[in-house]
Amino acid sequence: MAPMATINELQPPYAVGYFVGSLSATSVNRTLSRALLKLAPSDLTFTEIPIGGLPLYNRDLDGDFPPEAREFKALIAQQDALLFITPEYNRSIPGALKNAIDWASRPYGENVIARKATAVIGASPGQIGTAVGQQHLRSILSFLQAPQMNAPEAYIWMRPGLIEEDGTVTDPGTEEFLRSYMNAFFEYIERVLTVVPSAS
Repeated sequence: MAPMATINELQPPYAVGYFVGSLSATSVNRTLSRALLKLAPSDLTFTEIPIGGLPLYNRDLDGDFPPEAREFKALIAQQDALLFITPEYNRSIPGALKNAIDWASRPYGENVIARKATAVIGASPGQIGTAVGQQHLRSILSFLQAPQMNAPEAYIWMRPGLIEEDGTVTDPGTEEFLRSYMNAFFEYIERVLTVVPSAS
């Protein structure tokens, strides 16, 4: 009988790939990403996984992915965990992010998101703070068998001046919350890597 869990000997630092769901150079979520990287534990190393250069996913290409999609999937496969930093568009996630996830999960049986620890966070100029879009994203990640950090939840109301362009958080309470969020993600990654066998 196969063991119910395995002990993973991987030690920190852990590689975290992060997605910024907006393609805009002036996105508040890109600004949020800079703050999160600044406040994260030193035992996490970060690589942005860009999504803007991917063509639209087409099932006809499952047998021969374009180079951009192969490189994209290979970069995800190298990560220990994934962080999604995304706006909410029309009460859902941006089309570019959904397209990227479709490439990452196809063809059937070659889903590179499966079994990777994931966390979701988002910022919005409105007080809803991407809550509905995050729920859609969580549903997608659940289907893709990606373990999710369910708490703390993080819906950031990006008021003017809250986070400077370089990622400096001007409000002490928000800074402490974001630091705690990234500390919790580090702890979650450790738990997932301890008990979830890798996809390889």
